[in-house]
Amino acid sequence: MTRGVRMFVYFAITLTVIYGGLVSIVYFNQRQMIYPAPPVQHGTPAGLERVTLTTPDRLELIAGYRRAREGKPTLLFFHGNGASWQSSAQVTAKLLSHGYGLLAAEYRGYGGNPGTPSEEGLYQDARGAWNYLRGQGVEGEDIVLVGNSLGAAVALNLATEVSARALVLVSPFNNLADTASRRARWLPMRLLLQDRYASDEKIVAIGEPILILHGEEDSLIALEQAQALASVRDDTVIETYPAWGHDLIVHEPIQDRIAAFVDSTRA
Repeated sequence: MTRGVRMFVYFAITLTVIYGGLVSIVYFNQRQMIYPAPPVQHGTPAGLERVTLTTPDRLELIAGYRRAREGKPTLLFFHGNGASWQSSAQVTAKLLSHGYGLLAAEYRGYGGNPGTPSEEGLYQDARGAWNYLRGQGVEGEDIVLVGNSLGAAVALNLATEVSARALVLVSPFNNLADTASRRARWLPMRLLLQDRYASDEKIVAIGEPILILHGEEDSLIALEQAQALASVRDDTVIETYPAWGHDLIVHEPIQDRIAAFVDSTRA
């Protein structure tokens, strides 16, 4: 073996080891990357009360609740992976001003709650939130499931299990594997992911009216992903917004559009 060949083999082995190491780091740390819970906030937004939700697997989670005014529906809101239940109150403030109720759901491992987040874990948390509202006497026809970003996948999964008034998805993806693959094209993310959130495989099982809202300048979740999700069902309403990105939910016109959609579903 010539010196040149030896150098090439050594270089190839080194690259393989480095690449394998990176793959291992991503695989074993993926849930820390998917669920970057923010620092615990101890405050309670004005108008909300701290409540305790019990999940089917017996975790007790702190969340925020505001009862709806008479004749108004309640939003069951699931936030994105880097947010908190307190921020859910902030991004629904315009809706709340109209008298909507709000259960700002929280996840295991977030906000000082026990447990470790995972796909199935968040689904359990969503079931606990739904059960809490039903226990408060809120009928399913008066509950609107709303999810932002990762929370959209959580809300969508819950919609396959319950009968709510409507489902609103803000900045959603079609499936997590597509999102991860777009952001790390040099890694085999479809093989590495433990949590998949395959919303595009589940949306056909939903009976509620569905509204999808997405910013055309979203640099985190591509517009094409929301369009792919909407295309699975012909009756899904999708609206896109030029010049707005992944923070779409914070804009008051978006909350106004959600209110108009929800009101249009009134029986």
